Amino acid sequence: MRYADAADPVITLTAGPVNAYPDVLRSLGRTVLYDYDPAFQLHYERVVEKASKALRISGKALILHGEPVLGLEAAAASIITPEDTVLNLASGVYGKGFGYWAKRYSPRLLEIEVSYNEAIEPAADAAMLKQYPEISIVSVCHHDTPSGTLNPINEIGKLVRAHGAYLIVDAVSSFGGMNTHPDDCMADIYVTGPNKCLGAPPALTLMAVSDRGWARMKANPAAPRASMLSILDWENAWSHKEAFPFTPSVAEINGLDAALDLYLGEGPESVWARHALTARATRAGVKAMGLEIWAASENIASPTATAVRTPAGIDEAALRREARARYGVVFSAGRGETLGKLTRIGHMGPTAQPIYAIAALVALGGALNALGHKADIGKGIAAANDVIASDH
Repeated sequence: MRYADAADPVITLTAGPVNAYPDVLRSLGRTVLYDYDPAFQLHYERVVEKASKALRISGKALILHGEPVLGLEAAAASIITPEDTVLNLASGVYGKGFGYWAKRYSPRLLEIEVSYNEAIEPAADAAMLKQYPEISIVSVCHHDTPSGTLNPINEIGKLVRAHGAYLIVDAVSSFGGMNTHPDDCMADIYVTGPNKCLGAPPALTLMAVSDRGWARMKANPAAPRASMLSILDWENAWSHKEAFPFTPSVAEINGLDAALDLYLGEGPESVWARHALTARATRAGVKAMGLEIWAASENIASPTATAVRTPAGIDEAALRREARARYGVVFSAGRGETLGKLTRIGHMGPTAQPIYAIAALVALGGALNALGHKADIGKGIAAANDVIASDH
């Protein structure tokens, strides 16, 4: 049996969007309340309180009503001025991409760029800050999903704060799947969303802004107002006593509510543990099948997505087509410079469970075998199962 392209996949193991938790899907079907109904205004305030608790911040979480690219672009537009010197840390496609937004708002852009299978070294950041004392903004992507690699944002954050600069962190595909929070990395704007590790649809941005971040944006006369890119307009929208700048995404707020309940109810540490276990099992199986992890070191390999280097002579797009057609399993391609060079297996939200490591290995190995590259699926499954078994 082969699954037609038009048929729904059996299992989606991508780096996002991910399949939502059933409770989230059910919550999306709740009654859509009028945004000025007191019941919704109180509901919105409660959801913000839950998001603040999940982010572990003392202030209020901010919700922007569009997927997290909105939040990242809004951060650039709101905090960067033409007088700023911006240091962008690029270890992958998305980290590099933030530099394009930064340059839109300031011509003074510096970058540290490393190979897209490596991570930014804090020492390199420290050297750049010393060489260019005028640096006032630093931007970094925590988990660059097109590479499946992590940057040491806590160490970077300490350096940036000591320098007196402002830090923008893209934590879109890391928050909720590992131990990362805005205060831990001293972020002034920390951008994430519910559509990755929290297991909700792609429709909202979650954001944490430091006190100094708010002050900085308010002092910027060019920071967007009356715009979809405005962060400032939403500062007090969390309160049931305040007006919304425009109609919020009511159904998605319902879904976020359920996603936060699941995350907080299970316990963040438990959620992170199953993300990490699933990734470890997957990596062990990948290596046992004779394949290579894209990341230069497992120390920087993400627990929320595993990038597998495409074997020589294999068409990566054909590999993903075979996995879908033969097994009903969908993987992600690379992006930009990593396109065609790797296949990404997501471990996010509902698919951050050890059984999905086994499913991923069967589909990946079976697709490779179908394309003429020998992969020992049995060894892969045995290695993954050893990791899973040793966790108990």
